[in-house]
Amino acid sequence: MGGCRLIEVEGLTKHYDGVPAIVDLGFMVARGQALGLVGPGGAGKSTVLRVVAGLLSPTSGSVVVAGHDARSREARRRVGYLPAGAPLYGEMRVEAFLRTMCQLRGVAPGLRRPRVEAALERCGLAGQRRAIIGHLGGGARLRVGLAQAIVHDPDVLVLDEPGEAAELVAELGRDRAVVLSGRTRSEVSAVCDRVLVLEAGRVVADETPADRTDTPRDQEVLVVIRGDAAAAERHLRALDAVSDVAVEAAGDGIHRLTVTGEGDDLQDAVARAIVQHGIGLKELSTRRSGSGGAR
Repeated sequence: MGGCRLIEVEGLTKHYDGVPAIVDLGFMVARGQALGLVGPGGAGKSTVLRVVAGLLSPTSGSVVVAGHDARSREARRRVGYLPAGAPLYGEMRVEAFLRTMCQLRGVAPGLRRPRVEAALERCGLAGQRRAIIGHLGGGARLRVGLAQAIVHDPDVLVLDEPGEAAELVAELGRDRAVVLSGRTRSEVSAVCDRVLVLEAGRVVADETPADRTDTPRDQEVLVVIRGDAAAAERHLRALDAVSDVAVEAAGDGIHRLTVTGEGDDLQDAVARAIVQHGIGLKELSTRRSGSGGAR
């Protein structure tokens, strides 16, 4: 990715009691870009977001936010985090809640008022500053959750299922790096430049919105694996939609495979064939057959 890289994740693996929740995940997000994570319940989306936000430590791999280890105080200061369900202090008034968030996040006293005013304005809450949070409707509470995520002017936004606030999220992320989760591809494609589909902690598809709206029938899936390339080729050639597989050694146990075939779900089928047979999937992307470049 070009631009100023604010989120850099490499080889992220997270285990709970020895059981893998995330396996060898990698991605980068630059300022002004948004990355979406989708997948079924238990796919690992929230775990990824908590690690990026510095709330969980990875079992292995590196997570760097704005040039700092995600677990460091400096990195956490650069992050605005919205947990799933936007849990808030329901008995507080909106403006007082945002002032409290400023204080907790170490915003200098002289900057708190302008930061609160900016968050209220950008999230459409100026007219509800005196409202009790618990009395607000779901849409307004979500905007309060987004306001608390930006009130300290972070470089990075980490949003766990922000729901239908796509237009607002796009506006708030214009000068930041954003990583968010959603339940469906269509939900996050409205906001994100790139979408990673997770299944059992692994990436099974790596898409841009254009991949979903204008997917060609004849296409190439570019796969980078670590492991038995011969077995991977054999399993891929067994797929009905695959017409050819080319294998190239890249050294250190890494191989690049170019899989040619048809069908809108070719990339998903290729990813499943690799993951289900225990072969390490490092990268995955799709391009038009013969176009000369991945999208």
